[in-house]
Amino acid sequence: MKDLTRSQFNILFTLITTFSVVIIDRVTKLFFSELLGYRESLPVIRNILHMTLVHNTGIAFGFFKDQGIVFIVIPIIAIFLLIFNIYYYRQNNEALSRVYILAFSLILGGAIGNLIDRIVYGYVIDFIDLRVWPVFNVADSAITIGAILIAVKCFRLSAK
Repeated sequence: MKDLTRSQFNILFTLITTFSVVIIDRVTKLFFSELLGYRESLPVIRNILHMTLVHNTGIAFGFFKDQGIVFIVIPIIAIFLLIFNIYYYRQNNEALSRVYILAFSLILGGAIGNLIDRIVYGYVIDFIDLRVWPVFNVADSAITIGAILIAVKCFRLSAK
């Protein structure tokens, strides 16, 4: 089998990471939608971690509820910008660090996962309830982790 070039590996890594996030997000949302009724809560660790099914018509963590088509258009634009960013670096032979690739892939997978919900249901299915934070899902977690990775990487670069 032929060795993968760095560029081919990066594309494969991006696709695997992105689709893994989407698949895990979809499976968990469908599982908890079948297991729980709307607003029903199942304690995993009482008063710390519950699974609570909610329908989020806003953006991350329930902010800006009921804005309709705006939250379909914005993720589509973000998805295209992320894909363009990866494509831009590849076309200009600039090496994108694996941390950025991972971060972009997590954000892309999360955006796609939540976009699927918005298109199919008109809302995003959330179920992870930490009791001190708005209810969220796997896609929200992936987006947040990706954003933190980019912020840390940028902070380290600016500190040099």
